[in-house]
This record gives sequence, C-alpha cells and structure tokens, in this order.
Amino acid sequence: MGIVLNQSLKNTIITYIGFAVGGVSTLFLFPPILGKTYYGLSNYILSCANVIMPLFAIGMQNTLVKFYSQCKTEKEENQFLSFTVLFPLFLCIPLILIGLFFYDEIAFFMTKKNPIVKDFIYLIPFTGLCMAYFEIFYAWARVHMHSVFGNFIKEVGLRLFSVVGLLGIYFKLITAIDFIYLTAVIYFVAFLVTMLYAFKVKKPVFQFSIPHNVKAILEYTFYIILSGSVANLLLDGDKIMLNQYMDIGNIAYYSVATYIALVISVPSRAMHQIVYPITAKLMHENKHDELNDLYKKTSINLQLVGGFVMLCIFVNIEQLYEMVPKEYAGGIVVVFMIGLSKYFDLILGNNNAIIFNSKYYRMVLFLGLMLVFVTLVLNMIFIPLYGIIGSAFATLLSITLYSVAKLMFVVKRMHLYPFTKQTLYSIGITFVLFLLFYFWKFPFHPIIGIGLKSILVTVLYVYLNYKLVISIEINRFLDTIFTKLKLKS
Repeated sequence: MGIVLNQSLKNTIITYIGFAVGGVSTLFLFPPILGKTYYGLSNYILSCANVIMPLFAIGMQNTLVKFYSQCKTEKEENQFLSFTVLFPLFLCIPLILIGLFFYDEIAFFMTKKNPIVKDFIYLIPFTGLCMAYFEIFYAWARVHMHSVFGNFIKEVGLRLFSVVGLLGIYFKLITAIDFIYLTAVIYFVAFLVTMLYAFKVKKPVFQFSIPHNVKAILEYTFYIILSGSVANLLLDGDKIMLNQYMDIGNIAYYSVATYIALVISVPSRAMHQIVYPITAKLMHENKHDELNDLYKKTSINLQLVGGFVMLCIFVNIEQLYEMVPKEYAGGIVVVFMIGLSKYFDLILGNNNAIIFNSKYYRMVLFLGLMLVFVTLVLNMIFIPLYGIIGSAFATLLSITLYSVAKLMFVVKRMHLYPFTKQTLYSIGITFVLFLLFYFWKFPFHPIIGIGLKSILVTVLYVYLNYKLVISIEINRFLDTIFTKLKLKS
C-alpha cells in the first residue's frame, strides 16, 4: 500500500484543491455571473459529452490498464500503445458521420423543451472526443505509475480555466455565449497537454500493426464501451432527462446540489487512479489473498475519509445554502440523496476495478443496462411529479441498486469481502456525530458557523476513529503527523 498511499494522498490533495476551486465557482461565481440559463446549458453540454465519451474512447482507457501489464517485450508495448491511440480514431469518424446524417432528428429531440440548446449541439461531440482522448493519454501515463499530473489537469486545470472564463464575463471581456464555446476549447487544450505529458513519460514509437491478442482486447473493449456508457449515464443521465421535462435553468439548481454531494466521492476518485493498475496486476498474477486484503483496505480507508467529508457537508448544508441565491435552496434534499448514494458506492473500495479486470466483466454490462433502464423509467415518473428532487431520488435508488448488485456479485462469484467489524463502527461514529451536530446552529455568519462546527466535527471524528483503530493505515499516517508535530513520541 506504500505507493498507493503516496500517490493517492497527492491525488487526494490535488482533487480537493480542484473541488475547492470548483466549489467557489459553483456556489459564488456561476450563479451570479453566468446566470441559471447558461449555467444550466453549460452543464447540459458537458453531461451529454460525458455520456458519449466512452463511445469515442472505445473503452481504450480501461483496456490499456488491463492489458498493458501483459506485454512482455518493448515491441509488444509499442504495438499495444499504438493500437489504443489509433483504433478509436478510425471508429470515431463513422460515429460522427452518423450524427451528422441524423442531425435534424437529434436536434428536434434535444430542443423540444429548451430551444436554446440547438445552436450548441455540435459542441457535444467535439467535447466528448476531447474527453475521450484525454482519458486515453491519462491511462497511458497511469500504467507507468504517473497519475498525479493528469489528475491535476483534470481536477484543477479545467476548473481554473473556467474561473478565468467567468472573470472574463464579469469584466465584460467575453459574453456568456463565448463562455460556452470557451469551455469546449478548454477541454481541447487539456487533451493536448496530457498527450504531450504521456509522450514524455513513455516516448511513442507508433507501429501500424495489430497486437497478437487483439481478439481478447476487442472483446473486452466492446463490453467496456457499453459498461462505461452505463456508468456515465448513471452519473449524468439525470441532467439530460431534466432538459426533456423542465426549463434548462433547473439543471443549474440541480448541478449546484450534485456538485456539493460529489465532493464525497473525491477520495475514491483519487485512490482509484493508482489502485486500478495494481488491482489488474494482482488479478493477472492470481494473488487472491493480497487482492482481498487490498479490497478491505481500500474499503475502510475510503469509508473513513469519505464519511468525514459527507459528515462535514451534511451538518453544514443549511448554513452553506444561506450563501447562495434563495431559488437554489430546493437543492438541499438533493444533496442528501446524491450524497448517500456516493457514500455507499465509496465504501465498496476497488470493487469496480476488480470486476473490470476479471473474467466476469460482462456482468457489469448486464447489471448496468438493467439499471440504466430503471433509471430512465424512474426519472420519467418522478421528474414530472417532483422536479429535481424526483430526479435525485431516482438517482439514489438506481445507484444503490447498482452498487448492491456489484457487491453481491464479487462476494458470491469471487469470494472477496470488503467489509469488517470496523465498517459498522465507522458508520456508527458518522451517524452519531451527524445527530449531534446537524441540529446545532451557531448564531454567527454562515462562514464562521461552518468553520466552528467543522473544527468540532473534525476533532471528535479523528479522535474516535483513531482510538477505535478503524483503519490501521490511517492511524499510522496520523502517528507520523503527530510525531512530526511532537504530539506523540
């Protein structure tokens, strides 16, 4: 776990910096500067691009991680890396041509409720393609254990440039419409920078040849394309559905709430960058006991860190919403629903990495397709009835079912178990502290109140988890800090 903790810590710090930048812009810059209509439009374009991204990437970002460790010679490595970069490009062209052929039908469907979308539809495939190749070159770097730079670009760089764009609107250098186009350009630059970094990590020697195990690669890739699309639909499908039933401004309200809740998943996002290739290696070498140990460690570590983040958000959520426009207040319930779904997915540790790198990866597709159908149906039922809260409930229910199904599958088929008695202790600590602090209101400015409550929560949470030794790895990390601070000899 040494390299895991090292790079995961760096990635966690970077990701939280990115989320801090994004949080400031999401809460205090986007609503007043961009306005609900263009903020909703921006989120809608990015959500659509994220959903189609797996189709453009052809699943190569996951395929690269799984099969790269199986290359025995440098020649095989070059063949494989070349294939992962060039093959998606050949398949993207017919997809784009199909989109152009059916443009009128697609435009009619997407603009029935919000005609403003029509002028920006072509930005969706462009941004999706940039996202796809960013992920491919990010994976190129990750398989060589260089995950930090790409994570910085993804989590911090993109958000910093968005802030610059918002400041451009504020100082009347650009318009809100210009910002929509600028967002697409930012993703293009991110892809180029990441490509150059990946080439620096591993100098490319492109070979127009097909790897010897191409059949296994393509079979795996086919399922990853579909499963990736499923995962992204579960993540962003709700925003796409909102566009079909409600004014696009509601996507802005929903996006603020989901962004706040998404902070809970940051530890998972950070750790998975480095855990994924390690999981692939352990499974390739059939090291079941080590894999099971890694499963348990990632589960409890993510639960402990993610539980802390969720607790801080939940106990401060009402004070936080006092600082945003009143029309956004309906998103508080959304934060709770989406937050709980993220927390449950988080405590499954490296569950996804295990399934994707096993012979059972086809099951992810089967389960995912079922749940996409369920999600779409639930959104169609609940959005007309309850608006953004209905969409959040549909997401909570579908993601929870999806997570339970994946967990049971890994337990039953692969005999791997993520939970221990510490899992229950951690849930108990989090729940008790929530009840203790949620109803406690400080009679100060919201920022001061949030700060004071967060300090108290942090002290008690760290103390209880440390004393009960919920995570051995985190206790060791804290011991190191305490020793440096001369709080412990």
